[in-house]
Amino acid sequence: MYEILEKKILWSGKFLRCVSVTYRDSSGSIRDWEVFERVNCDGIVAIVPVTAGREALIIRQFRPAVGRYVIEFPAGLNDKGETLEAAARRELLEETGYSAGELIFLAEGPVSSGSSDETLTVYLAKGLEFKGNGQRDETEDIEVLNIPITEFYDRVNALSTQGNAIDLKIFGLMELAKKHL
Repeated sequence: MYEILEKKILWSGKFLRCVSVTYRDSSGSIRDWEVFERVNCDGIVAIVPVTAGREALIIRQFRPAVGRYVIEFPAGLNDKGETLEAAARRELLEETGYSAGELIFLAEGPVSSGSSDETLTVYLAKGLEFKGNGQRDETEDIEVLNIPITEFYDRVNALSTQGNAIDLKIFGLMELAKKHL
């Protein structure tokens, strides 16, 4: 059985902090591991938006961490005290200009358990209504793409061949969403 013995903050920034974790592993050995933790949020949400015409809305967003555009579903951090569902509705509107008539919980789990404490909560958004792009976050460079579900994998693969990075989560999340469509 493992046991966390100590956590020590190595540095802290506006959105992340790096923490050294000292723990006892299942064999009794004492080990150290470095992890990133989120600062000033209670979680991360992702949204799989699907229109009445069975089109998935995905986004193409520049991501400084990888130095190029990434194809992904709308997502973001929830603010302290904000519910995950409220964060999903806000992020969907900010990143796509659409509001959701219905949100359906799809899944929750760690994003990168080897390096981060981030937990992602994912919703399917249905009953979409376009409200306009006036609410976009000025720091985000986002293009919204409407892709028919029947062409989803071929279109995403084509975007990859054009030099975009693909957030691999979108493949599994699309499959989860299909169970509710």
